[in-house]
Amino acid sequence: MPETVQDWLTALDDAFPGRDAQSWDSVGLQVGDPADTVDAVLVCLDVTAQTLSEAAERGANLIVAHHPLLFRPLARLTPETAAGRLVLDAARRGVAVVAAHTNLDAATEGTTAPIMAALGVSDAAPLVPLDSPAYKVVVFTPPGATAGVLDAAFGAGGGRIGEYDECSFRLAGTGTFRPSAAANPTAGQREQRNAASEERIEVLAAGERLRAVVDAIVAAHPYEEVAYDVYPLHATGGPGPTKGLGRVADLPAPRPLREVARAIRDGLPAPHLRVAGDPDRVVSRVAACGGAGDALIDAAMAAGADVYVTGDLRHHPTLDALTQGLGVIDAGHYATEAPAMAHLAERLEDAARRRGLSARLLASAVPTEPWVADWDKETTQR
Repeated sequence: MPETVQDWLTALDDAFPGRDAQSWDSVGLQVGDPADTVDAVLVCLDVTAQTLSEAAERGANLIVAHHPLLFRPLARLTPETAAGRLVLDAARRGVAVVAAHTNLDAATEGTTAPIMAALGVSDAAPLVPLDSPAYKVVVFTPPGATAGVLDAAFGAGGGRIGEYDECSFRLAGTGTFRPSAAANPTAGQREQRNAASEERIEVLAAGERLRAVVDAIVAAHPYEEVAYDVYPLHATGGPGPTKGLGRVADLPAPRPLREVARAIRDGLPAPHLRVAGDPDRVVSRVAACGGAGDALIDAAMAAGADVYVTGDLRHHPTLDALTQGLGVIDAGHYATEAPAMAHLAERLEDAARRRGLSARLLASAVPTEPWVADWDKETTQR
């Protein structure tokens, strides 16, 4: 059967669940029909006129981008706005557009990971962890129905633990039941106590998926009355959350701020790097957030960071950070996110292969850094 946009949406959600996105964000399918066929997929940071042309030239009819093409609602779909012009272009070319934005940012190896890697950090914690309640769902099934019930629970988003999915536990036992005269039991006799072999199944469900998981289990279960329990879970220590916005960690060894800046400049495509703070000040704890991260300055301070690395820092938030003793490095929006696109493509390819998808996955070769580093080069050579 031909692969569809929906098949790839499902694979993308396996890799970077939409439930991990921020409530204000716009992720998932933005242009196209879920039933459209997919021949090749282009992964890129931004949807621009150049990346749309690249997709057409390379035979890709699905784009998976980090930045949403449609971030704010459009009052009208015309070429009078940048988003409208690009949407119309994509539609004319028959190219579907999907966004993986803050759900990629929040991943364990998300947008900020290359920044920390450039500093030699491999054990960073989320700067703002995802806060999602978790539940354990327990249900009792006849052995022959276990596989179907588990498939339904997994399909509804149950059984996910960090970077693992389809997680469950089951235990064999004996259940008793006495159907009334009006009951319609799957097995056993009415108005008699019956004993039957059953399996106890346990799966985890995130709070926002709980209702869907329970409904899917009940729909797939053969019993007339389905017995299930839901237990709220509470954190009791351990390694802590691995998903969330930004990252924070101690450097392998204290070093001057200027050396941290050089490592960022050399480890990322950051020709426009700016540094605020005493370059000779020795720092030992770093926080970072790929993209525009001035909203997390307070979180960086609260986490005890000496220096904060991000992009798109504005004048007044930068002054406020310096006033509070936080050095900052603005490496640019593009530079702090573009390196993560390779990881996006790798994770998406792994998820697609697990689902039996074989369409070509292409990495965009079009740079979308809007700023020109050597704009005055010709003048200075005269």
